[in-house]
Amino acid sequence: MFQTYEDSANPALGIERAAKLREELRRRGLDGFLIPRADEHQGEYVPPHAERLRWLTGFNGSAGMAIVLKDRAAIFVDGRYTLQVRGQVNLDTFEAKHLMEEPPTRWIEENLPKGAKLAYDPWLHTIDAVARLRAAAERAGGTLVPVDTNPLDAVWDDQPEPPVAKVNPHGLEYAGEPAAEKIRRIAADLMVSDADTAVLTMPDSIAWLFNIRGQDVPHTPLPLSFALLHEDGHAELFIDERKLDDAARAHLGNIVTVHPREALGGRLDELGQAKKTVLVDPATCASWIDARLKATGAEVKRGTDPCELPKAIKNEAEVAGTRAAHLRDGQALTKFLKWIATEAPKGGVTEIDAAKRLEAFRAETGKLKDVSFDTISGAGANGAIVHYRVTEATNRPLNSGELFLVDSGAQYMDGTTDVTRTIAIGTPGAEERDRFTRVLKGHIGIATARFPEGTSGAQLDAFARMALWKAGLDYDHGTGHGVGSYLSVHEGPQRISKMGHVPLRAGMIVSNEPGYYKTGGYGIRIENLVVVTPPAPVEGGERMMMGFETLTLAPIDLALVERRLLTDEEADWLNAYHARVRAALSPGLDAETKAWLEEATRAI
Repeated sequence: MFQTYEDSANPALGIERAAKLREELRRRGLDGFLIPRADEHQGEYVPPHAERLRWLTGFNGSAGMAIVLKDRAAIFVDGRYTLQVRGQVNLDTFEAKHLMEEPPTRWIEENLPKGAKLAYDPWLHTIDAVARLRAAAERAGGTLVPVDTNPLDAVWDDQPEPPVAKVNPHGLEYAGEPAAEKIRRIAADLMVSDADTAVLTMPDSIAWLFNIRGQDVPHTPLPLSFALLHEDGHAELFIDERKLDDAARAHLGNIVTVHPREALGGRLDELGQAKKTVLVDPATCASWIDARLKATGAEVKRGTDPCELPKAIKNEAEVAGTRAAHLRDGQALTKFLKWIATEAPKGGVTEIDAAKRLEAFRAETGKLKDVSFDTISGAGANGAIVHYRVTEATNRPLNSGELFLVDSGAQYMDGTTDVTRTIAIGTPGAEERDRFTRVLKGHIGIATARFPEGTSGAQLDAFARMALWKAGLDYDHGTGHGVGSYLSVHEGPQRISKMGHVPLRAGMIVSNEPGYYKTGGYGIRIENLVVVTPPAPVEGGERMMMGFETLTLAPIDLALVERRLLTDEEADWLNAYHARVRAALSPGLDAETKAWLEEATRAI
């Protein structure tokens, strides 16, 4: 599972591959090409054959885009990756741009020559994205044109084959609701929306709806596939049938009609010819599907993926499962934190050593299916790189006097975990203690928030930043993302961020992860997962209020806490949290680790 990512920012390699792509574009009569970090399903994790952005540029982050024109090129990444991109990409070949502050549309307007043909693969861009990109190309005096086959694939000589991993039924004890009932429930919603059929393109929606899981992409148990759900309750799955064994076929046979993956286009044509009203999600659906439907006469209705919100609202079995997963995970993490506290001060422990040891502790549970993402194991200045991935070239020791940030998670069949702890190796400085405590105050602000129904994550985001803002500090990422149930560690539509406008609902799981990052110095992040609780009365109050139950169970490093910066209420929360951690985890720990945990969770 654990792997290092070698630094592929080889200047000669970047120049050579960009030159090959430009030659292929010239042969096709094209003046430029868009290369998103995406596959046909627009998910965060993509299979190796779809890592086109990484192959071309060397950048291995989870989001980004490159644009290659005849005489210049650029790569666009968000705030998580502004440092990483400069260490991985040949900046003589690709200008590095901030995805939000200098978006691709603006760059196209400023750099696309008049009359130029800017090409895109319609399978790799959403309906909404194509509309924005087309408008930008037209403002520049050029045109945006789709290609039938991807020109980058034509020059990627050793491109891997698409995955054909086995599909597994996901047991009712984990799912909590039979697939047939989910289908009936979502089909009823379609009837209300006046759509005849919904096209499902997101594999996590398909996995949730049909109670199946797969192994087609790293770290997320997804079966890459497409589906059609009809308002009469009939469902169709389009998948490489080599992925289905007898058990999977038996499970699916009662609820869905299975077709080969390549049959999708023909079925879309039939819907169009029958003049059906077809629902697509413009934020996630490939523009190829939209164009195919319109070309054959379908009425295309735009709306949200009908599985997205129901999937996000976890049922009782899913919440119980994630509690069990976090208990198991917390014991593994506590063993790791004790190991770090014992071994790191001796010297010789590196970022890679730590990541491997943490995974080994999780594997010892006997329940680990995979890590939920590549472990972020950042010592010293590497911790300031928000989504840092350790390589052999960047691997640092955990030095005394520095901070160590470890952000990791696990996939268990009963739940998905994601937790970050920042650890002082040796004695921390006053500045580090101040910044850590301000981050902790923000973390507690979210954990203790009470709010009425209808409240969105955007309305809560400032709770996590206030103590930092008062010191003129901030962080360049959201405070919380949704998390799936043995599915994606990053799930929508819920989130706590300046952009989180979807109301939070009871049963939604989100992360609580404020941070602070000093470039060249250190990084701090404290992350727990929380589940939204149902409305309940507040003593003396007039309205019912929702809140959060913290799911993650692991000690927070008291060596970094500056008590004078905490209010009594905040200190009480930390003491109560640590008492809960101690009571929950101790029965499953050996005597030595249990004794360490007693000290690590002492009252302050």
